[in-house]
Amino acid sequence: MTLREPEIVELNTPTGPMRSLVLRPAAEGRFPGLLFHSEIFQLTAPICRTAAFLAGHGFVVALPEIYHEYLPAGTVLGYDQAGSDVGNRLKTEKPVAAYDDDNRAVLEFLKNHEACTGRLGSFGPCIGGHLTYRAALLPEVAAAACFYPTDLHKRSLGKGMNDDSLARVADIKGELMMVFGRQDPHVSDEGRALIYQTLTTAGVKFTWHEFNAAHAFLRDEGLRYDAEIAREALGMTVDFFRRILGSPVGA
Repeated sequence: MTLREPEIVELNTPTGPMRSLVLRPAAEGRFPGLLFHSEIFQLTAPICRTAAFLAGHGFVVALPEIYHEYLPAGTVLGYDQAGSDVGNRLKTEKPVAAYDDDNRAVLEFLKNHEACTGRLGSFGPCIGGHLTYRAALLPEVAAAACFYPTDLHKRSLGKGMNDDSLARVADIKGELMMVFGRQDPHVSDEGRALIYQTLTTAGVKFTWHEFNAAHAFLRDEGLRYDAEIAREALGMTVDFFRRILGSPVGA
C-alpha cells in the first residue's frame, strides 16, 4: 500500500506534550493500530523507514518521541558516541511510570483514530523492545513484537534502574513475538534464558526467534545491519500482526 503524507501530532501526557509521527495507508478504510517505539536515538531515518514498511502493509503506526520531557521536539540523536551517551543517560533518568504514561497516551490516540479498527499492537527494537514489552502489560495490546529488548533481563530500565517488567509478566494477556540476535552483547545467553523461562512459567503466549546476528541487525545503517535477516524478521512481524490484529476494514 502507498502511504499518506506523514502527520505530526502532539499528545498530552502527565509530563507534557509528546510529539509523535503518524503513518498510515493512503487507501480509505480502517486499519489495526501499532505503537512503534524507537531506539534511544528517537525518530531516526532507519526507524522511520521501518515504520513506513509496517504502515505500508496495512497499519496505522504512531511513533512517539520517547524522551520528549528532556529534549526539544524534533530532536534526533546521532548514531555516534555522543548520541549514545545522551540516549543511554536519559534511559535511566526517565521514571518507568512516565514510559507507561506515554504508552497509554499513544494507545488512546490510536484507539480513537478515525482510520483505526481499535485493534492494537506494539513494536520496537532495543529500548523500544523493552518499551513494547511494557505496552503488552496493558490489556488493550493484543500483540507485541519485541526486537532484542535491552535491559529486560537486567531489570534496569528507568530511574533507579529497578524496573518491574519481568515481575509483572502475569499482566500480559496478548501474544508476544520475541526476536534476538545471538551475537548481541546487550542480551546475553543467560539473559535470553531468563526471559524465556519467565514467559514460559507464567504461561504467556509467545513465539521465540533467535538469529545469528548482532545487536541492531534491523537498523539499515551501519555495519551490523543484516538485510536478509531483517527482511525475514519483518515479514514474520507483518504476519504476526495480521494473524492477531486482523485485516483492514473497507480498504
